[in-house]
Amino acid sequence: MEVVIFQADSKIPYFKPKLHIKKDIFPRDTIITGVVPGDYDGDSQMDVLLTTQIQNSKQTTIFIFWGNNQTLDMSGRIMLNKTFRDQPLVMDFNGDMIPDIFGFTNTVTEVCYVTNRIPVWRNALSLAVNMRIPHSNAFIDLNKDLTADLFLTTEGPAFETWINKDGNFTKVDDVLPAEPPNKTVGQSSFADFDGDGYQDHLLPVCSDLACQHSAIYMAKSGSKEWVPVLSDFKSKDTVWSFVPQKAGQPMALHFGDYNLDGFPDALVVLRNTTGSGQQAFLLENVPCNSPGCQSVGRMFEVQWDQSDLGAIKNAVMATFFDIYEDGILDMLVLSQAEGKSDLVIHALKNNFESDAYFVKVMVLSGLCSNDCPEDVKPYGVNQPGPYVSYTTTDSNGNLKNASAGQLSQSAHFSLQLPYTVLGLGRSANFLDHLFVGIPRKPGETAARMKEWMAIIPNSQLIVIPFPQDQPSSWSAKLYLTPSNSVLLTAIALIGVCVFILVIIGILHWKEKKADDREKRQEAHRFHFDAM
Repeated sequence: MEVVIFQADSKIPYFKPKLHIKKDIFPRDTIITGVVPGDYDGDSQMDVLLTTQIQNSKQTTIFIFWGNNQTLDMSGRIMLNKTFRDQPLVMDFNGDMIPDIFGFTNTVTEVCYVTNRIPVWRNALSLAVNMRIPHSNAFIDLNKDLTADLFLTTEGPAFETWINKDGNFTKVDDVLPAEPPNKTVGQSSFADFDGDGYQDHLLPVCSDLACQHSAIYMAKSGSKEWVPVLSDFKSKDTVWSFVPQKAGQPMALHFGDYNLDGFPDALVVLRNTTGSGQQAFLLENVPCNSPGCQSVGRMFEVQWDQSDLGAIKNAVMATFFDIYEDGILDMLVLSQAEGKSDLVIHALKNNFESDAYFVKVMVLSGLCSNDCPEDVKPYGVNQPGPYVSYTTTDSNGNLKNASAGQLSQSAHFSLQLPYTVLGLGRSANFLDHLFVGIPRKPGETAARMKEWMAIIPNSQLIVIPFPQDQPSSWSAKLYLTPSNSVLLTAIALIGVCVFILVIIGILHWKEKKADDREKRQEAHRFHFDAM
């Protein structure tokens, strides 16, 4: 088993093989279970962390390959001197904008810092935590203070919420429910499902051990109630359900706003309970039309007639990805042919025609501005933990909110994007208020956040939080992505100009003919007078 890193390109093929991490450099019988890019030593270059299992061990061993001028230093890699009981969560535990490695070692919850390329271990939490395996821990703002909190999945199953208070994590019980609605649960996910600016906890569950009947529940921040947002998995005479959780294929939702209406949709893999085979489906976030979800006003609706997704047989995983860097989320689906061990990646272009608008935000680490070490490009790389939200007015004059966390989860194929794409709907108005917050260091009482106003729709905003403790000095680079209406407007403008030029040409030609006729008449009159 080896790792191949593909580099994006604006020309076909859009992804070209760039780096190979070959199996020869690992111990024998090493299985790679996860890949998490990040700047782990704070030199503003992208490193690569690999989670592995060696010789059928249930323990997770971590390797880190250091970035060096858009490549990797294969000889200078390190292997952490402790192992984890499960894949770790990559998060910014101490608020220094350098990713840390958080997880459960043999006896205790610990966090590992590798800022100087030397592992330094510290106890992470003040109370003992018995992590569930596989976990779906998250580093995400849960109380709308623009500072990332810590969400843990524990044995039971149960959930724990640790709020970031002045840079320190404190366990609370009044933010999210501690108990799931059912004992057979999948991976927890977080999204602003109902567009109120708060992150909601979404959980796929099975009502029986064989997972013949499934549902998706949502819990709002500050509520103890679980609300079903999808329970109808029947298409004609076929009943679909989640694939029972197994190694390499977690029961998970992958979120993305495919139609840019401001409400996150999801991709999920379901299996046919009455036959065989499994398939990826799009779950569209629509207004609630069921009595069970009236309290949140939104629900999922399975798009059964997506022919392109239906053509991919035996899907294993599905997620969103902006392949063309145009702010419109396309789809990637992983499938496995029956009887074969090889997996195939399918890419589906999003052909959604509605001329909706978006804002795409990427928050960098901002560790340096111009005087970066080793003359690397400034500003840093994408970072786990930043939080983005906006408040604006839609075309009907109604207040509209949306929010998202950047790289809030990293384990068990969370497959999150290194940026956030927030849909604005069909409102072409300027974005009134855009807020960006980053984690803070222990002891800091003031939130690290900044507000930008009047952001142009269909733009990509790259936020550079430098210096980190002076939000008023943060900067942002704005890149515009023209929408279809801009192209149509340009065509219409060119058409009008051509039409006017044709009219001017005709009038000029007529005037020239009239002048010629008048000159001939003048010449004729002159000769007549001379006689």
